[in-house]
Amino acid sequence: MRNYEVVVIFHPDLDETALNGMIEKVKGWITEAGGTIESTDLWGKRRMAYIIRKQREGQYVYIQAAMPPAFSNELDRNLRLTEPVMRYLITAR
Repeated sequence: MRNYEVVVIFHPDLDETALNGMIEKVKGWITEAGGTIESTDLWGKRRMAYIIRKQREGQYVYIQAAMPPAFSNELDRNLRLTEPVMRYLITAR
C-alpha cells in the first residue's frame, strides 16, 4: 500500500447532502479497493484562479488515503467520469 493525497474540486452548486454523498462515494471507491482513509478535510467553497465550466468557485475536498498503487488509475477514471467533479489531483506522498 502506498500513501496518496487526493484533492477534488466539486461543482459549487451542490448542496451539503449531495456533497457529502459524493465524498462518501469517493471514499467508498478507495475502501472497496482495499485502501484505507487516513483523513478527510473539507476546505469549503473557494474562488478558483480561472474559470472552469463557467464557474468561478468550487468546493474543495482533501483526502489522505493509503491504497494499492494499481488502483490509482481506476480512481482517476472514476473521478474523470463523475459529473459533479470539476478537477482532481492524485499524488503519492
